[in-house]
Amino acid sequence: MLSYVGLLRASAALVTIAALSGTASAQTVAPAAAATQASDSAADQPGEDIVVNGTYARSIDAAVETKRRAAYGVDSISSTDIGKFPTQNVAEALQLIPGVAITRPRGEGLYVSVRGLGPQFQNTLMNGRTVALNDLIENGGANGRQFRFEMLPAEFTSRIDVVKTPTADMSEGALGGNIDVTTFRPLEVGNKTTLNLRGTYTTQAEKVRPNATLLTSATTDDGTFGLLAGAQYWAKSVRNDRFMGFGWIADRYATTATGGLPKGLYSPTRTRPTVETEDRERVSGMISAQWRPSAELETVVDVVATRLDVAYDEFGLDIYPDDGKGTYNPSGSSIVPGSVVTDGDTITRATINNVRFMASREYSLNRHDLLTVGLKQRWNPDRWHLSADVNWSAAHSYHPDYREGTVRSRAIFIAPLSYDATGGYKVLPSLTTPVDATDPANYSLYTFNIAPKDSKDWDLYTRADVARDLDGFVSKLAAGGEYHRRRRDYFRRDFLVNPPAGTPLSVLGSGAYEQLPFDDFLKGVPGNAPRTFLVPVTSAYLDAFFTPAVENSALTLADRRSSFTVTERIAGGYIRADYQFPVGAVAVSGNVGVRYVHTDQVASGTLTAGSVATPASFPKTFNNWLPSFNLRADLTTKLVGRLAASRVLTRPNVTDVAPRITVSTDAATASGGNPQLVPFLATQFDGSLEWYFAPSGLLSGAVFYKALDNYITQNNVQFEIPGRGNVNLSTQINGGDAKVYGAEFAYSQVFTFLPKPLDGLGVQASYTHTSVQADYKAGDREIRDQLLGLSKNSFNLVGFYDMGPVSTRLSYVWRDRYLNGTGSTVQAPSYVAPFGSLDGNFSVKVASQLTLSLEGINLAGARQNTYNDKELRFGEVNYYGRTILFGARAEF
Repeated sequence: MLSYVGLLRASAALVTIAALSGTASAQTVAPAAAATQASDSAADQPGEDIVVNGTYARSIDAAVETKRRAAYGVDSISSTDIGKFPTQNVAEALQLIPGVAITRPRGEGLYVSVRGLGPQFQNTLMNGRTVALNDLIENGGANGRQFRFEMLPAEFTSRIDVVKTPTADMSEGALGGNIDVTTFRPLEVGNKTTLNLRGTYTTQAEKVRPNATLLTSATTDDGTFGLLAGAQYWAKSVRNDRFMGFGWIADRYATTATGGLPKGLYSPTRTRPTVETEDRERVSGMISAQWRPSAELETVVDVVATRLDVAYDEFGLDIYPDDGKGTYNPSGSSIVPGSVVTDGDTITRATINNVRFMASREYSLNRHDLLTVGLKQRWNPDRWHLSADVNWSAAHSYHPDYREGTVRSRAIFIAPLSYDATGGYKVLPSLTTPVDATDPANYSLYTFNIAPKDSKDWDLYTRADVARDLDGFVSKLAAGGEYHRRRRDYFRRDFLVNPPAGTPLSVLGSGAYEQLPFDDFLKGVPGNAPRTFLVPVTSAYLDAFFTPAVENSALTLADRRSSFTVTERIAGGYIRADYQFPVGAVAVSGNVGVRYVHTDQVASGTLTAGSVATPASFPKTFNNWLPSFNLRADLTTKLVGRLAASRVLTRPNVTDVAPRITVSTDAATASGGNPQLVPFLATQFDGSLEWYFAPSGLLSGAVFYKALDNYITQNNVQFEIPGRGNVNLSTQINGGDAKVYGAEFAYSQVFTFLPKPLDGLGVQASYTHTSVQADYKAGDREIRDQLLGLSKNSFNLVGFYDMGPVSTRLSYVWRDRYLNGTGSTVQAPSYVAPFGSLDGNFSVKVASQLTLSLEGINLAGARQNTYNDKELRFGEVNYYGRTILFGARAEF
């Protein structure tokens, strides 16, 4: 493994990218989390005069200049004006930065990955401060490290910084990138009010929903005090047609009872043609107060609050070719040996008897609340720089009512299934049965389930910093400390009602079911999977099964085991020195420092063994030293080189450390979370070269390398259980190693040299290649040279015209396939197939204070697909259609 010292000695070539896709604040290049600013004296050489017409073109020029002057690797995107962010969603803007990729569940940008490392490896800040995190409640996810970018209105966002080469004063937590989201401040905006009215139309849902944003800022005549307030109502209706394949499993039919096939053959598990719908409503507000009585003194208060309601309604038909023996299927499924056709180790065609077909309806109202309140004080007397910051935030993700807490209503029939998967993953497999899936007489009742969940996250963040400007080789010295307390309380319970096997669906009456209310399921995708079927009616099931006796029943062992509390208390401190010196005609500057972090973690939950539940808490302490080094060299007036190295960490997912452990009653074994996990750690290196070849042009390249240790993998570990001694715990453990390395290239230019009116044309482009060396296990399955969420190749291309009243852009963003699930000993890994999105924007200023706009997302109507290990093994097909936004923006 390459040591930190080795990284400092290594020579570097090429570059972190300039902030291609967006706009940046030329006045502020560091995240607000950084208490001190690196000296820019080495970069303050005058450049050529730049005259660029058009708001978007000017913003690109500002982004290029920000990159050029920065003392470390930072890419920025900013609003071109108050309430005027380049895209409808913050995450979708970030994907235009080289090395950044996003996930788009049901067509909405949600999570961000940087340089091949998934959302949990990013450290997202708001106004330079840590922020509480909302969790996915709909299906019970509780990872707890990913920031949900849908919680932040893009119109409230002034700037986003993505730091790939951190400094010692920046809050730790990112193996990928430090992402700092800055909201508007009144003294930067001045006296201005904007009203933005838009409609959002999705082609699948065929509905128009409103979006209204009001932002107003006012300052005193002397410019020393300002107050800014904003409010937004946002709504969107979504429909996603989804064929779900839950995986391919080996040896399901190897026993005599199930068919007696040879071992080593893979067959599909559960599949589900389904239509997912969402009605999304978000209400947000913000207040920012800023007092600057002198150039040396400033006080800032920031308050942001958001409530997002997502009403989720899913209509599906689950098909279980691998159904085991049970109350509702006494014989269990078995394959007809003479029907089997194989391709290598894959069963591509077969007929299976006693398959469970399950009409399902899943409904939930998911509410996400976020409140963050921050206060920052700066004082810069003479050559001193002092600051203090405190922030409190709370995130709450829950169901407002038990009756809306993931209600699963089901009805089944048992029948033979014939399937044909020879078409591969881009088409629907053929899934046929002689039983009519639309006839209610064929169905009987199945287990009814309500699963309410409640996730609360509190975050308290305080820090203080002091720095002094110096003369000579060391241009500034800085030191500071942080205290960060975070608590996650997660609660889940499952109400289960089991009707007697064989109870006809008809006992609930005709109001308990309906036909699938969509007649065009995945109409553009060939294949013979079911496209019409019966679905339950949620309200009828609730009235029949969720009685007061059920609602007031006692918690089960599973309920107790599902809930947990994890508390983190983090104390950190740093020292940082900025330096500058000439080497001949080359101005060299940078910073070096070290950060120390002490973490006290307590994970509390319930252990179960047989019928006994035991509360348990597991304390864990770890200490980490995180050195960092950044160097920039102005090789010529147009050429900048950079070199950086650092030690970084990301703490484990909250769910992984929660002691949700089930202990065997008759053996020294258990399964569940692992409270003994320690953080992921990595040593990383960056080198870059940036050529500012024209007044508004940049060509850059970068190489990067990350050596990860303590990588968390699935395996077994000896673990001490109170009252039971050491047991063999099947869980996740530290110990895997991985190396991530790659290169980024970027090009950006406004063609100001063209004759008018063509001088408003411009282009942005970037390409990232990422490779990995890794060796770890998923069960007994070896996973080599792959990490979850890592695409080897990605690129974006943006063409634009911005001149006078007209502004238009067309962008295409593409990423290669990536590992989505590691599988297990017998379960095949899953991959998300390559995917690209074509998006466009057109706006025209029809009056001095009025602009009309039209925006389209996924204009080409791309579908997102997955497959399992081999392209022959189908996975998912997702189609959420196109999104069209239209509206007007007035400025006063």
